[in-house]
Amino acid sequence: MQRTIFVTGAGGYIGSVTAYTLLAKGYRVIAVDNFSTGYREPLEALAGIFGSDRCRFYEADIGSDRDLGAIIRRHSPIHAVVHLAASCSVAQSVRNPALYIANNACATNTLLATMVSHGVGTLVFSSTCAVYGAAKAIPVHETHPTAPLHPYAASKRMAEEIIQWYGKVKNVRYVLLRYFNVCGASDDGRFGDSKKPSTLLVQNCVRAALGIAPFSLTCAAVDTPDGTPVRDYIHVADVSDAHVLAIRYLDGGGQSELFNLGSGRGSSVLEVVSAVNRATGTTFPCRRGKTRPGEYARIVASVAKARTVLGWRPGRSLEASIASLLTWYRGHPKGWGT
Repeated sequence: MQRTIFVTGAGGYIGSVTAYTLLAKGYRVIAVDNFSTGYREPLEALAGIFGSDRCRFYEADIGSDRDLGAIIRRHSPIHAVVHLAASCSVAQSVRNPALYIANNACATNTLLATMVSHGVGTLVFSSTCAVYGAAKAIPVHETHPTAPLHPYAASKRMAEEIIQWYGKVKNVRYVLLRYFNVCGASDDGRFGDSKKPSTLLVQNCVRAALGIAPFSLTCAAVDTPDGTPVRDYIHVADVSDAHVLAIRYLDGGGQSELFNLGSGRGSSVLEVVSAVNRATGTTFPCRRGKTRPGEYARIVASVAKARTVLGWRPGRSLEASIASLLTWYRGHPKGWGT
């Protein structure tokens, strides 16, 4: 029997690539997005590739138990939920923390309550390394204390705790995936990031190298060899693979768990700029923009736990991420929705 996966935020960047991977692996996908920041076009494309019987999508808000309940009933049984819907701009979260608590924490509670009331007991959740705050030790293990530095990170940690409580009192089985810095597009370049402007470094460097948009350095000077922050950049296709492995892990009787998803390697901002320049044979202008506050120097993931327990390996390099983004942006210079 073909298993049905309910994917929230499926019209977004990571959501569309994850839906693509699930469909390619033989799952049926019920995709939900309210299209406030996601797009219809990738879901229409997926339905075109795999057929509308394999990929059905709905405009719905995960904060509405009525909307969610109706869709779940229509497509029951739902094997698992992959929850990627979220607001994810740090700057916006500082300006409007109420929005982030509502969209990321309260809506997750609504989703879980609806799952439980309809007999769906398996969840894979999209979280973030931002819950750790400034790293006290490198690499960062899952046991590292959490210390969110902004409302976005705090709202994601709230959502994690809500899920953990549903695990304790309602027997929801879950995997929490803490992403580090996601970059790249699907391996074939058909699905990628459409945020305008993007808040992600590698994407913005590639866009600048292709002449799509100017690039600004917004990082503060920090204590690293070249004075720019070091981050762990992980290919979005590796992230999507981890969701499939998380579902299989829970299918096999695995206990609820938390995993980091990173490459296990750090690259500075200027190293990323240089890598994009090498890949494109260009030297794009790097003007100095308004410095973002609260920048910490370095964070790199330990991925040993995901490797050991899930059998997951981050197999794609930063150069592969750049190559896939070049394909994506050459085909979609303005992203979806244009």
